[in-house]
This record gives sequence, C-alpha cells and structure tokens, in this order.
Amino acid sequence: MTKTYHLMYRLSSSLLVAVAILLASCNRGENPNVSPTTGWDYNNPDNGGFEVKIGAEQETGPGLVLIEGGTFTMGRVQEDVMYDWNNPIRRVTVSSFYMDETEVRNVDYKLYLWWLQRVYVDYPEVHKRALPDTLVWRSPLGYNDPYVQYYFRHPSYNNYPVVGVNWNQATDYCKWRTDRVNEQILVDEGILNYDPEQKNENNFNTEAYLAGQYEGVVNQNLPSLDPNEETRRVQLEDGLLLPAYRLPTEAEWEFAAYALRGNTFEERIFERRIYPWDGHNVRNSAKKHRGEFMANFVRGRGDLMGVAGSLNDNGSITVEVKSYWPNDYGLYCMAGNVNEWVQDVYRPLSARDVDAFNPFRGNVYTDLERDANGNLVTKDELGRMPVDTVKSEDVADRYNYQKGDYRNYLDGDNLSQIKASGQWTGEDQQESTESMYIQGQNDQMPVSLIDDRARVIKGGSWKDRAYWLNPSTRRFLDQEAARDDLGFRCAMIRVGSPAGF
Repeated sequence: MTKTYHLMYRLSSSLLVAVAILLASCNRGENPNVSPTTGWDYNNPDNGGFEVKIGAEQETGPGLVLIEGGTFTMGRVQEDVMYDWNNPIRRVTVSSFYMDETEVRNVDYKLYLWWLQRVYVDYPEVHKRALPDTLVWRSPLGYNDPYVQYYFRHPSYNNYPVVGVNWNQATDYCKWRTDRVNEQILVDEGILNYDPEQKNENNFNTEAYLAGQYEGVVNQNLPSLDPNEETRRVQLEDGLLLPAYRLPTEAEWEFAAYALRGNTFEERIFERRIYPWDGHNVRNSAKKHRGEFMANFVRGRGDLMGVAGSLNDNGSITVEVKSYWPNDYGLYCMAGNVNEWVQDVYRPLSARDVDAFNPFRGNVYTDLERDANGNLVTKDELGRMPVDTVKSEDVADRYNYQKGDYRNYLDGDNLSQIKASGQWTGEDQQESTESMYIQGQNDQMPVSLIDDRARVIKGGSWKDRAYWLNPSTRRFLDQEAARDDLGFRCAMIRVGSPAGF
C-alpha cells in the first residue's frame, strides 16, 4: 500500500512538474496567443484587447495563379539577332507572387468601362479616357476596318485579349480591379452591403476605406475587443483585404513565362528553355498533339494562320486567351497571341543597375497627402486618396536623389548627362531624363526615344516571328501608345510564406 502510494505521489509530482514546464514554456513565447515580451494575452478584452490575427495566410485573388519564386538566370538565351545588346545574362531572385492565368479579356475590360460610366456620371472624361483605341486595327494597305467596330464590342470576341490599351490605361484598370475585389470581400464577409447608388467620389476605394474616408452601406462591422468601443472597421492588420493588383515587373514576367519549376530537380535546372515549353521547337512534341503549334505567331512572310483545312495556329489575328497549352505554372499564352505591358521603364542597360532581388526600374515613391497639421487630406473628386511625392528631405534624400523618382536613376544626374562637348559645366542640377540626351537646337527635339515614358513590352504576338516568343527578348513603347497586338495581365505580391498553404 505504501509503495503504491509513493508511486502515485511520484507520478502526480511528475505530472505537476510537466504542467508547470508547459506553462513556463508558453509564457516564454511558445504560445502564439501570448506576447513573448510582456506575457500579456493577445485578443483579451480584460487587458485592453490588443488584437492579433493568428495563423493568417493570403487568399488567392480571382483569376490569379501562385508563382512560387526563386533564383533564375535572367537574360538572353539565344542569338541577339537585333544586335540590341540590351539583355545580358545575370542571376537574380524573384520572390513569390501571383499572376493572372490569362491575358485580360475584352469582356473584363468592358465591365470596367461599364462601371466607370455608371459611377462617374459627373466626370464623363474618366470613361472616355479609359476607352481602348480601336483604330489600332486600321492599316493603310490592309482591309482590317471590320475589326475596328467588331473586335472589342462583338460577343464573339468576349474571351479574346483586349488590345488598343496603353500602359496608363492598363495601370488604371489594375487599381480599379483591386477596389472591386476588396469590396466584394467585405460584402462576402457580411461587413458591407452592395451599394448600387455609388456616384462620383462616393465609391469604394481600398485606400480611402482604410483611411476612414469611405463609409459605404454598413451591414455589420467587426466586433471590437477594446472595452471603449463595441465595433470597429476592417483594418489592414485583419488580413481580409488583398494587396493591390498591378502590372508584373519585367523580372516577374520573364520568371513566370519560363516556368522552370518543371525543369528542376533538387535545385538543379537540368534544361534551360528558349520558350515557355521544353525543346528548341515551336511545335508540340507529345504523341497526341505532335506537330501542332504551341503559340499564335507568324510562321513566315504572309503566313499568319496556315492553309485552309489545316490551320496551323487557328488564328488569323488573336485567339481566345485559354488557347494552346499552359506552361508549368498554369499560365496561358505567355508566348504569342499578344505582347504584354510590364511595369518597368525601359533602359538598354538596366541589368547593370537594378538589384539582384526583385529587380525593377520605375520606382516613384509617394505618400498620402497631408495638411499642415499632418492630417490626411480627404479623398478627391474620383474617390481616391491624393498622394504627394516624398519630399527631398525624407526617403529620397537617404539615397541622395531628388523627389524620390528612380525611373531615371544614374541617367538623369549630372554624372551621366550626355551633352555636346563644352556645354556641360557640372553646375546645373538636372532632375529629369528629358535632357539626358543631346537635344535639338530649340531643346524640343530629343534624339532618343528612351526616356521615363518608355515601357517594356514582352512575349511576342500574332504579328511576330518566333524569335520574339522567347521570354528574355524585350522591346519598348511609349506608355501612351497602343497597338493591335499588345495587351496585358495583372499580378499581385505574395505576402507571408513563399510556398503558400
């Protein structure tokens, strides 16, 4: 009896010690609901109710595919037949991000235009400014006039990529899409109700909502753990709202197009790709589809679609966005169909300047505009929060550059000014790329097309030869220009773990 008692006592003591150790370890921070620095509970109304979202992971937005990031060799993988020498090979790393499965379709863009026309009733210029240029189909020596009227508007082309959209319009579409997706999230969560009466500045904008400048039709705000208030608005810290849709960077686009995850074994890429698929050929090598073209492009002079009865790419112009076979990330038409806008400002030698991690040229640092007292300025007539470029004494000055504008980094400063001999004294302070190349006699005639308005386009199109299907090839176009073989797709940052759920 005594031995049994002592045994039970020792077991009880061991259990108590184990519980004490567990509690001590929790207090040391292993319990995610307890602060490791103060010992205070998170999400506890008894101590003030500091709220922390535990175990949050980013949801995948509509139309997006997760692109798991990593390192890759960016740049030329074939002969530079154009002799531009603008894409030397270099090793870079791209963090994980999301990208549209397909190019933005005509029907997607028509929804955008419908919303603009319905909401901005007092500002019709907003809708007008967003209209695609359907005249891009006209050709002086070709009969393409029917496409001017039918390509964008006829339902037969709903699932075809939108064209005639310039870089500025594509960027505005991404901002609008961000707001509509986040508004729908709040509706789905039961926080807001649909508001069909949104007009002019009274429309949902993500930044305005987070800044407290938009109320909307509230159904039920989140319960607050703060004893001083019953409910509260959604905050960024809740993890409900998605990051902004945007154009992909050039590095992201090229990384996603190659999709080398299909050619990787234990961190070794056993075959580099020329195209978004394996091999050096533009035809399918699989037995079932052998000989079929992998993309929509020009096979040779005057051959855009093949012979009747056996069309080689089944497209005289563009084709539906889910045509051919997706690459190893599940992305369609990353080669051919239409070229695509990316975020970057074009420079021939960007590879020598940009970072090895998430390389990008085109940064313009901004902040929300504030009054003299530091309060946020209310939203503008379009419902957006106005922004100011960062002042020179703020972030920009940490890098010794004016106005926080890095699009013309190292080619708009005095050290890299290219002027006629004897004209440069080193005393003038240039803040723009407009004068980085020799000007005409009246200073209105630059001799170069490369400036801060030149944006990179990638991917090749239905009008291009196979050379341009290679993801590393790069061209540029003025950001206000549009073409009948140029569209876009959206991207989004991946926050949190790079591999997702």
